[in-house]
Amino acid sequence: MLAEHPVSTVPALTARLLTRWPQIAERMLAAGLGTTAPAELPEGHFAAEVLPTIYACGRAVLEAIAADREFTYAEVAAFVAPVAERHAEDRLPLPMLISAIHGSAQAVLAEAAALTEPAEMAEFVVVFSRLLDLLRHINMTVVSVYTEVEQSIYHAEREARRELCSALVRGLPAEELAARADTILTDQYTVLAVHLSEPARVGTAANLVTRRRIRVLQRALDELTGTTTPATFDGAYGIALLSHSSETDCLDGAKFDELADRLGAQFGVPVYLAEFPGVDRENIPAAVKDATELTELARLRGKPGGCYRLDDLLLEYQLTRPGPARERLAQRVIPLLTSPHLIDALEAHLVHGADRKTASRLIHVHPNTFTYRLRRIAELTGLDPADPTDSRMLAASLTVYRLDSLDNEKTRYSMCASNSG
Repeated sequence: MLAEHPVSTVPALTARLLTRWPQIAERMLAAGLGTTAPAELPEGHFAAEVLPTIYACGRAVLEAIAADREFTYAEVAAFVAPVAERHAEDRLPLPMLISAIHGSAQAVLAEAAALTEPAEMAEFVVVFSRLLDLLRHINMTVVSVYTEVEQSIYHAEREARRELCSALVRGLPAEELAARADTILTDQYTVLAVHLSEPARVGTAANLVTRRRIRVLQRALDELTGTTTPATFDGAYGIALLSHSSETDCLDGAKFDELADRLGAQFGVPVYLAEFPGVDRENIPAAVKDATELTELARLRGKPGGCYRLDDLLLEYQLTRPGPARERLAQRVIPLLTSPHLIDALEAHLVHGADRKTASRLIHVHPNTFTYRLRRIAELTGLDPADPTDSRMLAASLTVYRLDSLDNEKTRYSMCASNSG
């Protein structure tokens, strides 16, 4: 401790910093808060518990410098961890706290530089180095504390939100789950289906990817709505329920388009969303089924990733309704299934229509070969791709067949995910 060392043995710069430390601590707090503190907080909100910590920890560090000894991570944690824990429990955003810490560090370095005489540069370098060590220890402590609080306090709340979403999707009572999730139930929701277009993943890497995707999606939804959004997501398929409020009512379709683009960029695969707004709570299960099917229709029709509404795929949606007609539609493409090159030609034709040169380039064949394949499709199915009516029938038939196959794909994915977990 400094008391063990006569003032005359304390390096001059460190002695001056100690003498001015009460004032420096106040300026550090002001600099740290800067523009990071929310404007709606009452004045002095942080001073009562943060300023004593800045003063005590900073003085202890300066005394360690004067004694020429290391100020350890454990010593830093003893000062910083309790304050960081309270901030985490108050849900103060971690980036805000880190920014405030670095603002305070810049302030104290500026004070030290202003107090340094030309002949004291060697001592300034020592002080600078020790303060950088302090900053590293503080950052490590804060991140560690936030992680522990997040896991211990908010894990149950996050799980409750997933359970709440699952209950609403299944039409089950949700009042008790809403209380556990600290969420207020509303009469209407926007149902948002999420579908990632990629083959099923298996193994440990799949679990890592899935956990990251769940975190990214939840964070993006919460940022979009300004609140905690009930959602279920397994890394490939998901449902989010956006409650209607003054904040979410102002969300236009462009916001969901931007969300699909953002998630696609972060996940590295096309992301399909389907938006069903203004859904009464009792109608959520039916809307979820329709929204999920809409994302599947968009993918199977070769649409790009994005957010889709019912009007975007109205014809395809109606053509694929359950019933005898759907079953007969699916059977029309069965003769093509043993000839993948014919399926490729049909898909290219459905995308590019009469532009056969572009369609043939898409599948890397000569236009004459492409024309032959279309004639072969007509022979096998009795439907001529060149005829507009037959072309729509073939498109619907292929979509229906793949929708029927999708249930098997989902089942395999679920089994793989279960076995790899």
